[in-house]
Amino acid sequence: MKPAVKNVLAIVAGWILGSVVNLSLVNIGHMIMPIDGVDPNDMEALAEVMPTLDPSYFIFPFLAHALGTLVGALIAGLIAASHKKRFSLAIGFIFLLGGIVASMMIPAPTWFVIIDIVVAYIPMAWIGSSIAQKMSK
Repeated sequence: MKPAVKNVLAIVAGWILGSVVNLSLVNIGHMIMPIDGVDPNDMEALAEVMPTLDPSYFIFPFLAHALGTLVGALIAGLIAASHKKRFSLAIGFIFLLGGIVASMMIPAPTWFVIIDIVVAYIPMAWIGSSIAQKMSK
C-alpha cells in the first residue's frame, strides 16, 4: 500500500475508532449514572442541568474524551507509514477541537472544561503515540 494512502487511512481509522470509544463510554456513563428526567440526547436539557450536577457525573465524559483520544492516536500511530508521532498528535488535535466545540455547546463547569482540555487530548495523544512506537519496534 502506498505511504500516502496508509497515512490517510491512519487519520480516518484513528478518528473513527477513537470516536467509537468516546461515544461508547459516554453511553455507558449514561447507563450507569443516568441523570433523572433528562434525555442524554437532548442537548438543551443537558446544557440546562449541567451546572447542577455532582462532579461524579463528569468521570465518564472525561474518560470518554481521554480514552477515545488515546485509542485514536494509538491506531493512527500504528497505521501511519511515516511521521507516526505527528499522525497521533493530529488525532489529538482533532479531538481537542471537538472538545472545545462541545464545551461551547454544552456548558460544563469551568473546572471540568479546564481539566478536560488540558489533560484529555494532547497528553493522551502523546501517550498513544509513545505506545504505538513501542509496539512498532
